[in-house]
Amino acid sequence: MVMELRHLRYFVAVASHGSFTRAAEILHLTQPPLSRQVRDLEEELGVALLVRGSNSVTLTEEGERFYEEAREVLARAEEAVRRTRGHNGREILRVGYSSSMASHIISLVLAKLQVAAPQLRVELADLSSRETYDMAREGRLDFLVYPRMCLAKGIIGFNWTELCHLQPVLVLSARHPLAKLKRIPLARLRNLPLVGLANENYPEYVPCVRDLLKPFGISPHFVSLVNDNFATLLVELEAQCAAAIMLETIAGVLPQTLVLRPFAVKLPGFSVVIGLPALRPKRHAEMFAQMLAEEVQRQ
Repeated sequence: MVMELRHLRYFVAVASHGSFTRAAEILHLTQPPLSRQVRDLEEELGVALLVRGSNSVTLTEEGERFYEEAREVLARAEEAVRRTRGHNGREILRVGYSSSMASHIISLVLAKLQVAAPQLRVELADLSSRETYDMAREGRLDFLVYPRMCLAKGIIGFNWTELCHLQPVLVLSARHPLAKLKRIPLARLRNLPLVGLANENYPEYVPCVRDLLKPFGISPHFVSLVNDNFATLLVELEAQCAAAIMLETIAGVLPQTLVLRPFAVKLPGFSVVIGLPALRPKRHAEMFAQMLAEEVQRQ
C-alpha cells in the first residue's frame, strides 16, 4: 500500500471522534471501507494505532504519537493548497468562537490585528460546541475563543489559556413580567419556563445550567430546546415571551425586543478560554491571543 493523505485523514477522523460510525458519517463513507483503510494504514506502519472496542475506539501509545504528526501533516497540506489556489500569499487565520460571548471580545481587537498584520486574512466561524470539537480535531481551526464549560471533554492537540470570567444572566423578552425587575431573585427561577440549547449541538448546556442551580435547590424547567444556534434561541425567546440563562456578553448581540437581567446573588462564573494548536501555532494566532488578553485586562 502507498500511504496517501486520505489515509491520514481517515485515521484522524476516527481518532478524533472515537468511533468508526461517527467518522464515517462525517467523511460520507460507509463503515467497512473506512475500517479497511485504517487497517491498511496500520499494516503499512507495522503498529496498532487503535484499540477497538464494541462501541468506540481509543488510541494506543503509538497511535497518540502518530495522531499528532498526522494532524500536522494534514494542516500543512491544507495550508499549501489554500496558498496555491490564489490567496496572494496572504496567511489565513481560522478562528472559531461562540457568538454568545466572543463577538464582543473579538471585535475589540480584530481591527487592531488587521492594522498590525495587513497581509492577514481572518476567517471567523460562529460554531456550536459540537462543531468546535469536529473542526478543531480535524485541524480546521487555528484559534479558539470559547467558554470552558462548553469544552468539557477537551480537545486533543490544543493548549488552553484562561482569558476571563463571565457571569450568568437571565435573558428574556422585554414583554416578560420579570423584565420589570432590575435583578432576578433566584427563587423566581422555580418553575420558570426556560428556553435552552439542545444536546445535539450543545451537549454541555443543559448539564451546566442544572449544576449552576443545584446548590440552591432549583431544577431548571426547560419548555423548549433549540437545536440550531444562539441566533435561533434569541428568536425563540421573543416568540414565546420566554427566558434563558446565558452569559453576560450576550448583551452585545441582543435585539431591542430582548433584555438582560443580572441575578440578585452572585453565581459562580464561567471561564472563557483561548485555544491554540499545541504543535506549531501560527505566529498571528499567538499575536491575536496576546492582543485579546491585553484588551480584557484594560476593561
